[in-house]
Amino acid sequence: MYHSKIAGLGYYVPENVVTNDDLSKIIDTNDEWIQERTGIQERRHIIRGEDTTTSMGVKAAKIAIERSGVAKEDIDFVVFATLSPDYYFPGPGVLVQRDLGLRTVGALDVRNQCSGFIYALSVADQYIKTGMYKNILVIGSEVHSTGLDMTTRGRSVSVIFGDGAGAAVLSREEDLTKGILSTHLHSEGQHAEELIVKAPGMGGRWVTDILADNNPDDESYFPYMNGQFVFKNAVVRFSEVINEGLQANNLQVSDIDMLIPHQANLRISQFIQKKFNLTDDQVYNNIQKYGNTTAASIPIALTEAWEKGKIKSGDTVVLAAFGSGFTWGSAIIKW
Repeated sequence: MYHSKIAGLGYYVPENVVTNDDLSKIIDTNDEWIQERTGIQERRHIIRGEDTTTSMGVKAAKIAIERSGVAKEDIDFVVFATLSPDYYFPGPGVLVQRDLGLRTVGALDVRNQCSGFIYALSVADQYIKTGMYKNILVIGSEVHSTGLDMTTRGRSVSVIFGDGAGAAVLSREEDLTKGILSTHLHSEGQHAEELIVKAPGMGGRWVTDILADNNPDDESYFPYMNGQFVFKNAVVRFSEVINEGLQANNLQVSDIDMLIPHQANLRISQFIQKKFNLTDDQVYNNIQKYGNTTAASIPIALTEAWEKGKIKSGDTVVLAAFGSGFTWGSAIIKW
């Protein structure tokens, strides 16, 4: 039995900055309204033709691989988390394998939205723990901007999301006091329709139905979110899954050196920080700059925190996420 450690981190965000004031020019909204409800000041949107979910994932992955010291030829497996693949199929995992010029290793796509990176990390961790693989590339990447209702009708959702990618290289660690100590995953599908994109989908409205109806009022292919319901569930599940991870490793809240929550809403992160009585130095948030990048939010924030020296050798790092599905999870890492 082995542990897996994060050997390298990287992230990429598009250069195109979209401020709240920029959005107010096309949507009936304003900076004060957005910041009060979400804490977001700006986000990044791709320029069509320059970036895709896959290309951003590749850019983040190249940085993570270089920093890990692992040769590209020694990557054994790819796990790619996203809700916004370039194609309906195939998924972006195989495109990353191709574009990075990796060996014909396996590539797995994870569709768990906001908790996608935690799920992907957990999958990779299990493969390494059992000895099946030694080095695994884990990516979270999202393009939201091209699929949002950028009108006043969709403002409650569209102002929240941004584009970006983060990546990590997981490698085998023989010291069982270090690396990923445990991961904890949950779902509650009875609330699946509270945060959803309904179409296109094989079980309901497919592309042919949408085209045949040609209905300008059809909102089924835009994201829907029951915001208050999601918020109330998120703060409960965040707390539960963080405590679950701590208890599984005989740790106390005081042992947390850094909490990286999924960047869903600054108000959720602040609520959790206050509930656990953590200082600003113990929690890292960057939703103010990037918005909610779903599966990319944790690896982007984790990489930034590490780059700024906020995560050091020996630190206990907690990752936690909650999102559509409902799915949620946590990871406890000894750096």
